[in-house]
Amino acid sequence: MTVPDKKILAAALGLAALMVLPVSLLVNYLDKGTGAALSISGSMDETEIFKAEISKVPLPDDVKWLTNHDDPTYASPEASKGGTLKIAIASFPLTFRTVGPDANTSFRSAIMGNQLSLIGIHPNTDNVVPELATHWAFGKDKKTMYFKLNRKSRWSDGVPVTAHDFAYTLEFMRSKHIIAPWYNNYYTKEIDRVIVFDDHTLAVAGTKAEPDLHLKLGISPTPRHFYRKLGEDFVRKYNWKIVPNTGPYQMADFRKGKFVKFKRKKEWWAKDLHYYKNRFNVNTVMYSVIRDENLEWEYFKKGKVDIFAMSLPKYWHVRSKTPVIENGYVYRIWFYNNTRRSPYGFWLNIDKEIFKDRYVRYAFAHALNIKKVIEKVFRNDFFRLEHGYVGYGRYSNDSIKARRFDIEKVNDYMKKAGWEKGSDGIWVKNNRRFSVEVTYGAEQHTRWLVVLKEEAKKAGVELNLLVLDPSTWFKKISESKHEAVVLGFSTGMRPEYWQSWHSDNAHKPRTNNITNTDIPELDKLIDRYRNSLEEEERIRLSHQIQEVIHEIGAFVPTTMRPYVREAYWAWWQLPKVPGTKESGSLFSAFDSSAGGLFWFDEAIYEKTRAAMKKREKLPPVTIVDETYKTDG
Repeated sequence: MTVPDKKILAAALGLAALMVLPVSLLVNYLDKGTGAALSISGSMDETEIFKAEISKVPLPDDVKWLTNHDDPTYASPEASKGGTLKIAIASFPLTFRTVGPDANTSFRSAIMGNQLSLIGIHPNTDNVVPELATHWAFGKDKKTMYFKLNRKSRWSDGVPVTAHDFAYTLEFMRSKHIIAPWYNNYYTKEIDRVIVFDDHTLAVAGTKAEPDLHLKLGISPTPRHFYRKLGEDFVRKYNWKIVPNTGPYQMADFRKGKFVKFKRKKEWWAKDLHYYKNRFNVNTVMYSVIRDENLEWEYFKKGKVDIFAMSLPKYWHVRSKTPVIENGYVYRIWFYNNTRRSPYGFWLNIDKEIFKDRYVRYAFAHALNIKKVIEKVFRNDFFRLEHGYVGYGRYSNDSIKARRFDIEKVNDYMKKAGWEKGSDGIWVKNNRRFSVEVTYGAEQHTRWLVVLKEEAKKAGVELNLLVLDPSTWFKKISESKHEAVVLGFSTGMRPEYWQSWHSDNAHKPRTNNITNTDIPELDKLIDRYRNSLEEEERIRLSHQIQEVIHEIGAFVPTTMRPYVREAYWAWWQLPKVPGTKESGSLFSAFDSSAGGLFWFDEAIYEKTRAAMKKREKLPPVTIVDETYKTDG
């Protein structure tokens, strides 16, 4: 499961050929500052691009336009175009929609990775860089940003991207028809309006002044010409639609349950821009469903899959002793990154009776022997995650430490909660055993969870492990039917608390508050944090919020790994510095910020295949890159 980041917050996607649209479109946007209405209307057929009549809304005279073409690029000038990258996915997505029921799955990152926003963040400098906008400016009110669009920007069906597509994002995300309460709420309470000055100039205004506006207001467009008019049939109608996008690739083909294929746009409008040169090089990206990890490993060794994640020690230390690696046909890389750490661990559902008592939640945490898992299963390759907001610099409260395995503390907390030891050593209260269903979405986690299960018995806690396929697992979480679930959320540039911890998102399906935390005191802190304009105050509030979250005890952090480990066939090449400090994978094909750095080398492909045919050995290659390694 992923938290909506800047791009995910910003647009729904879609694709189709231009269709006859005989009806007139009419939508009004209100500039609350001037009272002037922007009336957008028009019609479109197969050859006509949507036109709009816009009333004059004056752009402030003192706007100071900014841009950035000075930060270093991080792609290799040696990169060449070509090849097909074959990637395995554990399950077929439940939908191609990016909002609404069943949309918030990991595959959405492939779709959203091909949708640009107004601006981006440089992955090494953290500076603002152009995406769909060439220039931007900050309003004096500290809640408005102005943007000039790149006039070359196009949707994948050839239609120009205009300011009206960003105005439509607001209408789309606020619509009840998309059945996405989180987005409805965010685009109503956080984004006030989009002001269209002309086809290529717009402003996005938040509902309140705040720092780091660029992290919120650089939204993505939504193709009005594709969606036309939303209705109650939205979920069903657009479940498998392929939507126009603005990025380097477009979904080209799929077979439900089997594969999804993306094709590179050879005449992509942004291919020669400063930060996109020598990137997004592979012609085709093929995602194939391989539900079993062991089967995926076998496919990889046969060259039917090009990349294999080697985060788990059993692959890096043990299964790497295989001919394709030892003979130099497959390379390995250990790349250290320096980014915000995913809040990975056990998320406890407070709405479930077993976890309503805080002492019981504390006892559960102290019953988990994470240290033994790190030592015995992960060979000390992993590190203990202390809390859910590690890696945010001054915003992180480094004084917080995760609760350690401690049977005496388990005993103390369970007695305080009124529980007694049963005849089999498991805690009991009112004929209810301290038995917890632990849900997870990948078989690879079973090995370390079994260790925790056996250790927890010593503390009188029974863990019932339930592994589900990723789609079923996600659906269970989104419907809040879990007791404890193992997962990690994605991260943003700053700690975000409202999504996962505010009562606005509790006791509802399809939100990120999967613990159902509903605490008024915490709500007040989160609201103050969101409303504060002073960085020092925000940092102080951030520390306080993290302390309260720790005291709640609904999240039990487990492990983190400050690196990427992957195996890949030798014909895939990487830059001299293989990734950025933000890279979560060196073979991310689409991400506009840090993806698309690798390329296919035809000569190495021929050389490797010839050696394999003759059973000749090549020098084995293991790369360890510490460019961004830190002590943390």
